[in-house]
Amino acid sequence: MQRRDFMAAAAFTGFGVGAGLTQTAAAQAASWPTRPLRLVVPFPPGGLIDRMARLLGPRLAQSLGQPVVVDNKPGAGGNLGAADVARAAADGYTLLMASPPLTISPAIYKSLPYSPQQIEPVALLGRVQNVLLVNARSPIQSVAQLSQAARAKPGQMNYGSNGNGTSLHLCMELYKSISGAQITHVPYRGAAGAMTALLAGEVDVMFDNLPAALPHIRAGNIRALAVAARQRSQTVQDVPTMIEAGVPGFDVTAWFGIAAPAGLAGGVAERLRQVLVDTVRTPEIVQAMQNQGAEPHLLGQAMLREFWAEDGARWSRLTSRVGIAID
Repeated sequence: MQRRDFMAAAAFTGFGVGAGLTQTAAAQAASWPTRPLRLVVPFPPGGLIDRMARLLGPRLAQSLGQPVVVDNKPGAGGNLGAADVARAAADGYTLLMASPPLTISPAIYKSLPYSPQQIEPVALLGRVQNVLLVNARSPIQSVAQLSQAARAKPGQMNYGSNGNGTSLHLCMELYKSISGAQITHVPYRGAAGAMTALLAGEVDVMFDNLPAALPHIRAGNIRALAVAARQRSQTVQDVPTMIEAGVPGFDVTAWFGIAAPAGLAGGVAERLRQVLVDTVRTPEIVQAMQNQGAEPHLLGQAMLREFWAEDGARWSRLTSRVGIAID
């Protein structure tokens, strides 16, 4: 099947939320929630997914009339947090900040602490550019220079990531497979740790989500060599794409949203989806996301499920091609 560019879909379309609810589903929606919600972030504080959770949480709490507690559960490339949610009751009180590891992990891990069928998508909320970075003190000024240096010293350069099996890890592995660069992977417990290592000169290069990298780029502490998507970012318009920088076919875009334990009652799922749509549509949230380099994008349920399956198939093809597997 030809891959669709789901992320290019018009924002805020295909929803029709709340239409045609059965009487039972409407009653479920009306009676939920009656106690605080837990929003699990499967990464440490400070990264993109954590920041998006803390941006959305207070607005969700205001709309739902119950506190939304952000609970960081890092480890195993996001799998520990996902497993925590997979084991929870499907009652709408435990939610997951979803991101690419949910569709990457089944393709890359030989065994998972949960079954992918135990988690279902609720809403896709936005996307974000990944950006290739070096320390500002590095002599490397371009992707071409990075490729040349890495090929000249095979295995002597290293790169940081926010963990095995994450989109930032696979971004670099895809670059290596196309360019022939040999760079050693150094995984950290979260993007913040990898960025600290880059700033300290402990690693030579890394991909990061643009929102997290922006303050360091603007402060002149790190240098952006290229963005990972097919289109340039409106936030850093002078930074070329990986394709423009000489890496053909390179196109990786991160995304984020909300997932829940499988079997969430229809009425609860629809009300939650409506609240999420209303929240991400507000001008303040749109502006806050854009200020951090993220782009609000919403998909209706049918299109979201198709995207979820297609994204997983894309990562499976990639990991098979580059030979990545994690025990």
